[in-house]
Amino acid sequence: MTAPPAVAWTGADPADPYAAALRAGQGPLFLRRTDGWLLPLEVERWCARADPVDRAVLDRCEGAVLDVGCGPGRLVVELAFRGRTVLGIDVSAAAVEHTVRLGGQALRRSVFEPLPGEGRWGTVLLMDGNVGIGGDPGALLGRVAQLLAPGGLLIAETAAVDVDERADVHLTDDAHDAVGAPFLWARLGTPALLRYARGWEPAGQWAVGGRRFAALRSRRASSSAEPPKSTAVISSQRDRKPAGDRPVADR
Repeated sequence: MTAPPAVAWTGADPADPYAAALRAGQGPLFLRRTDGWLLPLEVERWCARADPVDRAVLDRCEGAVLDVGCGPGRLVVELAFRGRTVLGIDVSAAAVEHTVRLGGQALRRSVFEPLPGEGRWGTVLLMDGNVGIGGDPGALLGRVAQLLAPGGLLIAETAAVDVDERADVHLTDDAHDAVGAPFLWARLGTPALLRYARGWEPAGQWAVGGRRFAALRSRRASSSAEPPKSTAVISSQRDRKPAGDRPVADR
């Protein structure tokens, strides 16, 4: 899950319910619509290690992996442990700091901003409902297509029900006065995601552990195009030592 952009982070902001939840490693935390409807967010799961469902998804990843809306970094850390080239991005400074502290590589960046390795990522992840980022699924899918190498893989976690909605929401713990700034968000079931995925090749859909996923493959380049590089050069917010033939992170 991502949160709205904020100023440079110099410590946990007690008025930021998302940062407070990550600091505590637990909720309650909700997305609240303007009509008062609440969507519970699974902070405890996000702050824990990757679970069997997560690991099965990560088994499907190809090439270098970009985790969009990486949150506290459980997937980034799991992929790094496997020796994979992986970068997390999140607009929440608290999420990025948490990921880096656990040993993952992450940048505080929106998916719609310039990113390292554009057009060369093997897999982009939109987990934990992050197909909703920006509240415009078509624009998000178009941006992901720009990030992927030709024929690259998008793996998205969709809503457990068939839904297609966009709304202004904010983050809240629904218990105190801590309320985040409003932002646009979307909720998509798999059928809705596939309707928006014009120009993508369906690459599978599945449900496990009460969670639903869909995989899409981007258009392949023509045979005359230059072959994509096998890995993306990524940036980090900390130094790393070169290891073998793995890419060296830029600062």
